[in-house]
Amino acid sequence: MWVNRIRSHFNISNLIFVVSFVFSVWLVYYFYTGLGGALLLAARLIPVALALQVLFHYKQGYLYKRLPPAVNRAFVAFYLAIAAYAFVYLLFEYDRIAIYSQGTYTTQDFIVGLLMFLLVMELTRLDHSILFWTNVVMIVYTLYGYVFPRSLDFFWHPGTTFYRVITSSTVEFSTGIYGLYGQLALTLIAAFLLLAGVANGFNAQDAMIKVVRLLTGSRRLIPQTSVLGSSAIGLISGSGSASAAVVGTITIPLMIRYGLPRVVAAAVETSASMGSLIDPPMMGAAAFIMAEMLGVPYWDVVLRGFGFSFIYYISIGMAIYLFSVRLLPREPIDKPKVPLYQKVTTSIFFGSVAYLVVLMGFLGKGELLAAVNTASWMFGVLVAVFLYFKYVRKDPFLAGETLFACIRRGFETHAEMTSYLTELLATLGIMIGLFTITGFILRMGAMMLEVGTWNIVAMILLAWVFGWLLGTGLPPTATYIIGAVIIVPPMTKLGINPWVAHFFVFFLSVWGELSPPTSLAAAVCSRIANASFMQTMWEALKICLPITIITFALFTRSDLVVKPGWRQIGDILLVTTGTCGFAFAMFGHCFRNLWGNILARILFAVVSSVTLFHPNDKLVWATAAMTLIALIWAIRRHNLIASPKVAPAPETKEGAPPLPEDLAGVVAEARRDIG
Repeated sequence: MWVNRIRSHFNISNLIFVVSFVFSVWLVYYFYTGLGGALLLAARLIPVALALQVLFHYKQGYLYKRLPPAVNRAFVAFYLAIAAYAFVYLLFEYDRIAIYSQGTYTTQDFIVGLLMFLLVMELTRLDHSILFWTNVVMIVYTLYGYVFPRSLDFFWHPGTTFYRVITSSTVEFSTGIYGLYGQLALTLIAAFLLLAGVANGFNAQDAMIKVVRLLTGSRRLIPQTSVLGSSAIGLISGSGSASAAVVGTITIPLMIRYGLPRVVAAAVETSASMGSLIDPPMMGAAAFIMAEMLGVPYWDVVLRGFGFSFIYYISIGMAIYLFSVRLLPREPIDKPKVPLYQKVTTSIFFGSVAYLVVLMGFLGKGELLAAVNTASWMFGVLVAVFLYFKYVRKDPFLAGETLFACIRRGFETHAEMTSYLTELLATLGIMIGLFTITGFILRMGAMMLEVGTWNIVAMILLAWVFGWLLGTGLPPTATYIIGAVIIVPPMTKLGINPWVAHFFVFFLSVWGELSPPTSLAAAVCSRIANASFMQTMWEALKICLPITIITFALFTRSDLVVKPGWRQIGDILLVTTGTCGFAFAMFGHCFRNLWGNILARILFAVVSSVTLFHPNDKLVWATAAMTLIALIWAIRRHNLIASPKVAPAPETKEGAPPLPEDLAGVVAEARRDIG
């Protein structure tokens, strides 16, 4: 009997939990002790992270859906054996490889490196096919660069051996899989992801979205639940697609129920979710890498992020309000009933974020300790609240929930997000290592520097086009890393402040997440709404105009990032006024006459452009004051002349509109993503 009972617990779900538990506990122990350093941690846990990704893939529906289950199980066993072999080998051979064998590796060192290299590449092929093929092209180019004629100096290089490709990407440790990016994923970023894991374990995110709905008292304000909910989730998600998956499953059906067209509802949530990439204190993986590249504490990046988050959410909130006035009437709606438990967990969530900000910004705690201490505090308080509502108040809302289930969900969420990001950054480590070997970074930088010495504006535009092309196929983190190593050095050599250059590339990477054809956030929202993907993306691009504007406004309103203080606050107000002016030019109506309205909107765009881009400070403050006064008048006019005469009929009941069969897989992929 007991043998059968034990056997019943041997399944993929329990294996994932055990590995996730070991993985997360090992990380927390490191966060408190720092024992061995980041490189040793990466050598120990990157194989574990890859094993977790194999298990999560298998649980979500096999690695290779066209192959029989038995073949899939064989591949899973093989991949897990590779990860286990690498883990054990580096457990005993790390000191020799890291200290004594640099440049003189044994055959077994090469085999371990090759197997890890192939495992990372295969997992990347499953998760990021474009990134995989980019690496394949770079490998071929690294091996056979001498094939290009010497007359093509930009592409020619002497080539190298396959042995060098593998060792530089693995056992050399300084670059590739175990390099800086993989280490960062397992240290600072993993510490902040503890907050997301704990919050998701106790369903604090879902509770927060329902509490946000209490703030909307009319049909016209329903779309603002997306803005408020996504801005709140963005505090700890750092991912547009993850916010879309968490918030969109609630807000998109709600918007459709109250009369918003499906495409518009999907676009609203897409644009709101994109703010998670710039919403501190998380700000996506790129922000952590920026701090590392600049050699500054992460808090310095966060301090600048608050201003950008304010600009972004105020601007898209206004844009969403303007077309909500055109599409929805101002009529009261019934507010939902939210259990007290969910209100309390929401308060704990916001209290935890505030506690993290106080630890980093006011008490001077290091980012790593601040994050893990905050996560520990949140975990302890949520456990106490759960036990009180479950066993003292006997809240029926928690009737089907157990404390173990909450803790298990928290560990698995943290392990899944961290291992997913580790896989991504390990792949990018391979790519940047190959860029370095071939000299491509130096040649690309020299070309941009040459263009910049001719005309700085031309170089900025060239960099923007280059970043846009990267963003069409790569996730934001990949776009930022490549842009930072290629675009930033020539910009700084021409006298552009490093903060301005890095944030320029940062916003390029965020904008790239919106650009076709690879916006995961737009894909999630369009599938939830059962709407056209391209129409959703186009509408979202219009709503997200502030992202494009901020990217270029950095060069004229550089106090946004150069030095926090009163001048920074001044530029935040100027840019917010300018972006709101552009939002009205895009969506507003202030005259009933068609041509009069068009001319007014053009005037808004022109005056806002002066506010954002003219170098004369006195002039821009004057135009900002004019824009602000005009906006107050124009919004009042918009409310009078743009409101619908008849309330739109609800398209479907609240719950969910018809969904594609593959929605679950897309949402699952998005939930584990981080910028």
